[in-house]
Amino acid sequence: MRIALGGIAIESCTFSPLPSRLSDFTIRRGAEFLDRYPFLANYAGRAEFVPLLYARALPGGSVEPEAYAAMKGEYLDLLRANGPWDGVYLDFHGAMNVRGMDDAEGDWVVAVREVVGPQCLLAASFDLHGNISEREAATLDMLTAYRTAPHVDVVETREKALRMLLDCLDNNIRPKRVWIPIPVVLPGEKTSTEWAPGDRLYAALAESDGAPGLLDISLLVGYVWADEPRASATVIATGTDRAVLAREAQKVAQRYWDARHEFQFGVPAGSIDECIDWALAAPEACVFISDSGDNPTAGGAGDTNVALAALLAHNVPSAVIASIADAPAIETMLAAGVGAEVEVALGGKLDPITCQPLSVRGVVRHLAPGENTEAVLQVGGVHVIVTARRRPYHFVADMRRLGLDPLAHKIVVIKIGYLEPDLKRHAPRAFLALTPGAVDQAIERLPFQRVRRPLFPLDKEMTWSAGGE
Repeated sequence: MRIALGGIAIESCTFSPLPSRLSDFTIRRGAEFLDRYPFLANYAGRAEFVPLLYARALPGGSVEPEAYAAMKGEYLDLLRANGPWDGVYLDFHGAMNVRGMDDAEGDWVVAVREVVGPQCLLAASFDLHGNISEREAATLDMLTAYRTAPHVDVVETREKALRMLLDCLDNNIRPKRVWIPIPVVLPGEKTSTEWAPGDRLYAALAESDGAPGLLDISLLVGYVWADEPRASATVIATGTDRAVLAREAQKVAQRYWDARHEFQFGVPAGSIDECIDWALAAPEACVFISDSGDNPTAGGAGDTNVALAALLAHNVPSAVIASIADAPAIETMLAAGVGAEVEVALGGKLDPITCQPLSVRGVVRHLAPGENTEAVLQVGGVHVIVTARRRPYHFVADMRRLGLDPLAHKIVVIKIGYLEPDLKRHAPRAFLALTPGAVDQAIERLPFQRVRRPLFPLDKEMTWSAGGE
């Protein structure tokens, strides 16, 4: 059997002012991306695996149509040139938006089907923050999604998708799917599987796993910052017995709907001013605060200065901010050098509704020139990490590399939502600031226009049933 490998992954925030261009994607071809599938050796005797193309970008704004067309076109050309195929495995995220196009992954899947024909089996894996359309679920033969957030079952999910594909090919099975969209769209910071009700809802999927005729059942919470009709939570059941699939999918969907009011942030949440007050009053020597509205790994532009302005207004004596993306400020600091005092208009250049550039005077404490130059600017007691292009800081080591020991400061502000595992392990205490931005956690403040309504929590009094009653 011959199996094609490849795919594309990005979370596209339609509220972001920063478009995702071709240069934002890392495109790997052939054997360059086989490291994503360390389990392939386990199946070497069952199939020939042919890696084609895999493209990935940091979450950002909608993808430019020309960029999407170029990547899709190259992938399809490789698919045509290297066929025929028994199966295709599509390695997706599930929340890509292309400017002017809804349901980008659905478009990609339909194009693949047109190339490989009706007999070839198509399998896909998704992040649980993907938005899955009816067209996509109908065109794929099987799919599966992560069951953890933060994601610790990434490789296992990819392997499950591939194993299902091989098993169905070996046994001449053409699976059925049941797709149920749930009219709920919530941020991942409320739907983590590390606390209730997410932990309970995802643990309960095991009750369906053993159902006869069921190959997979996946619950996707969706990606909230995409203003398009498919944005919602979704349940997709894959298997051979449609009645069983419908029963189990309805059960999972109804459980999720019934728990909608229970979802909450995993740490205390408030305005940036409230979080700073709480942190200053906390007995812990160091407190982490999430600048959640500008999280680059959710699609934020990375240049808002709301948290910096608040820290300065509160006269916080000792703090770190990671980070503010500002290429002109980096150029000024590079020209001045370490130890120099500079004045820069920091951040606020991309989204004038959220904030304006903030004029600050500070001392350049560290410079790390490179592909994405980083600098540390000390403004009073606040050490601001400035980058030429937005990037996440998910590891304490990333800050220590710049000469900063974050745990030696009273407040550490990170552009993130829930803390990633390394940050969570180090943080003595954490709060989540409901800061404005493209990925605002207070989603009712965002200008949704194209999602299907009614939709919870935008329409809090709506009613719904998984059985359609």
